[in-house]
Amino acid sequence: MKLARRNFLCLSAGAAAILPGWPVSAFAADYPIKPVRIIVGFAPGSATDILTRLIGQKLSERLKQPFVTENRPGAGGTLAAEEVVRAPADGYTLLSCSSADAVNASAYSKLRYDFVRDISPVAGIADGPLVLVVNPSLSVKTIPDFIAYAKVNPGKVSFGSAGIGTMAQMAGELFKSKAGIDLVHVPYRGLAPALTDLISGQLQAVFSTMPPAIAYVQAGKLRALAVTSKSRHQAFPDLPPIGEFLPGYQAALVVGVGAPKKVSAETVAALNKEINAILANPEIEAQIAQLGNVPLPMTSTDFGDLLASETEKWAKVVQEANIKMN
Repeated sequence: MKLARRNFLCLSAGAAAILPGWPVSAFAADYPIKPVRIIVGFAPGSATDILTRLIGQKLSERLKQPFVTENRPGAGGTLAAEEVVRAPADGYTLLSCSSADAVNASAYSKLRYDFVRDISPVAGIADGPLVLVVNPSLSVKTIPDFIAYAKVNPGKVSFGSAGIGTMAQMAGELFKSKAGIDLVHVPYRGLAPALTDLISGQLQAVFSTMPPAIAYVQAGKLRALAVTSKSRHQAFPDLPPIGEFLPGYQAALVVGVGAPKKVSAETVAALNKEINAILANPEIEAQIAQLGNVPLPMTSTDFGDLLASETEKWAKVVQEANIKMN
């Protein structure tokens, strides 16, 4: 993966290059002159979809052309990525890319594209950590409790996810690896049915996105143990991060925007500038926070660095957990 990482960083660095003395607006004065499509690899209502629509709406307002979110769910987001890879590199077809694409790079053995090589990073949108929730009937209240319980019940503790290769599974697999415990993964077709079975006692744990977890925890239907972010999270300020007990642990759904690899540096720079300006708006920051996410303003180069790091990180987990998707 090191060679791929270098290639990705070179691409992103090239995309960020601007000739001395020329403002971004001069390069992109005629962009966009028609509607722009942002392809999302997941169904409407997903975290990735909601965040993309939020940014797309604001881009439409600022740039006076429609930025239309189009959903192409299926195959873990690979259908959407493949469509963007094959699209003209003119800035009018963009990809809502995420950590799912980083996982897919190693989980799928026969992709017809290389995410690191074929997608140019444009801008980050948000970082969405998860929260580990358990059924209240489980006799654990802390991460050390949970690890100890799992060690005396090997293979008898199950955790649900939104499907194979989703961040809910990857967070659990990373937890298993660092804690040295045996948990049974149970994939569902979405996070909602997994949480339903957790509440009914058919599962013991779920690494959940923030919004549904908040409601269930407040209602006393689930117990939250810790968050997967590096530090405490605003949605659960009293919960410690898992990394306090398992050094180096961190898992989050990173969402941003990418484009076909030969998109012009001028277009990338213009979009990056606009998206970062949107993320600096206190109203947008508040809306992103309501979704349990943190805004992710950064240069296209830094976003490429982050995606490359995510790709390498999850490749190791995919290999250790023997995750395979066709």
